[in-house]
Amino acid sequence: MTRLLTLCLAAILVLAGCTAPTPPPLGPDGRPLPKAYVIKPDDEGRITYSMVDSINSLRSAKGAPPVTLNPLLTAAAATHSRDMAVQNRPWHFGSDGSSPLLRAQRTGYQGRMLGENISETYETELETLGAWMELADTRAVILDPAARDVGFAWFQEPGGKIWWTLVTGG
Repeated sequence: MTRLLTLCLAAILVLAGCTAPTPPPLGPDGRPLPKAYVIKPDDEGRITYSMVDSINSLRSAKGAPPVTLNPLLTAAAATHSRDMAVQNRPWHFGSDGSSPLLRAQRTGYQGRMLGENISETYETELETLGAWMELADTRAVILDPAARDVGFAWFQEPGGKIWWTLVTGG
C-alpha cells in the first residue's frame, strides 16, 4: 500500500512538471516584446571588439580598408549615447545643440569626422549593426572607403534600453 501511494505521489509530481510553457508577452502589434540584452561591466571589451571586428569583416567584403578603434571618437560616441538617453530621443544633435562634428572636435580628434550612426533599442550590438546595414545611409557610414577610424559606445538604461552610437573618421 505504501509503495502504491509513493508511485501515485511520484506520478503526480512528474505530471505537475509537465505544464505548457507560458507564451511571451505581446506588444500592441501582436509581436513578442523584446527581451532586454543586459550588458555587464566586464562585457565592454567583448562588445566593442565584436563590433569593430564585424565592421572590418563587412568592409573587407566590400574592398574597403579596415578601421581602427579610436579612443577620441569613442569618447564622442559615449558622450552622445548618454545624452540621447537624457533627451529620451535618438537624434544626431546634443542637448547643447552640438553636432557629431563638434563632439568629435571637442575630444581633440584631429582627423575628419565622416559619419555617425545611432540607435535606440533593446537589441545586441550585432543585431544593431545588422539593422544599420539594411539602410543605405547608415550602411554608407560603415562602408565609407575614406574611413580609417571608428568610435563606438553605448549607454544602457536600468530598464534595459540601449542607446548605441558609432562614429567614423578619416
